[in-house]
Amino acid sequence: MLVALVALGTLAVVLAGRSHPPATPATTTSHPTTTAAPPSGPPFAVGTLSLTVREPWGTAVRVLPTTVYYPASGPAGGPPSAGASPLRAAGPYPLVVFSEGYAIAPQAYGALLDAWAAAGYVVAAPVYPFTDPAEPEGLNESDIVNHPADLRYVITALLAMSEGHQGDLAGLVRPHAIAVIGHSDGGDVSLATVANTCCTDPRITAAILLSGAELASFPGQYFSGPRAVPLLVVQGTADTINPPACSVQIYDAAPSPKDYLSLFGISHPGAYLPPGPARAVVERVTIDFLNGYLKGSSGALARLARDGTVPGLAAVTSAPRVSARLAPLSGACPGAPPG
Repeated sequence: MLVALVALGTLAVVLAGRSHPPATPATTTSHPTTTAAPPSGPPFAVGTLSLTVREPWGTAVRVLPTTVYYPASGPAGGPPSAGASPLRAAGPYPLVVFSEGYAIAPQAYGALLDAWAAAGYVVAAPVYPFTDPAEPEGLNESDIVNHPADLRYVITALLAMSEGHQGDLAGLVRPHAIAVIGHSDGGDVSLATVANTCCTDPRITAAILLSGAELASFPGQYFSGPRAVPLLVVQGTADTINPPACSVQIYDAAPSPKDYLSLFGISHPGAYLPPGPARAVVERVTIDFLNGYLKGSSGALARLARDGTVPGLAAVTSAPRVSARLAPLSGACPGAPPG
């Protein structure tokens, strides 16, 4: 069983002991107490769980430390709580797997990961080998060719844990509602799992690319298969790492349904890491997209256009091609196959 390949940190729940008061005299009037019902919809409180996913790799093992954010019992609005009791009453929840940018720890994206979990998603953030700046063996960007397989294995591991009868994630994941989200190199990896013949995973039902690109290092072909996965492409116009040409190449080649969110004057990390109006737009639009395609909310898709339209900051389109107004182009996308 795959679960044996996943090392789970034990979630200990300690209940405070309770004393029993003396019997109430018959002449005393008792007042019934009420217990608040668990919330049936978001926003939820958020818990976190640290896993170590061990992926067989020939005669070796690839170790994928993974933090899972999930809806938890308790009042919403506070910071994520490590080991909080999962809120199963409102589940199971769609699964989101987030892939970080190169040399950026997943924790740097904590505000977005927290927001997605509070909106009713189980969010897994694996650390791929040679990508974390704290990696003991150092950084190696060329290892990215192995990351789509890592991503697929994390999905398999999370589904296996959810299907089990025990454990913190048992029964928490809805198996047929899975999205991938990635920033920068993580966006390249996420795109490969939904649109490149080298690496596609048919279990994935939606994808969000945050300043990603097609990557010539992946050996397959992009957008040549019969399957169309709903796609949201997010791009800052001042990005000099993966410039607008990268996202336009992706979006224009992708079949519908698709949306393109342009953030005017925003840099490569500027809408995802620091707090501010741009990150707030990304948070709202990505949740609208996830709710639309993983929860079937037509109202969320209608809100997406409104939430993605902020004069002077953001604009969104679902047209077949990106207009020059949304993405001023100069040159080609570095590292991408010929468009």
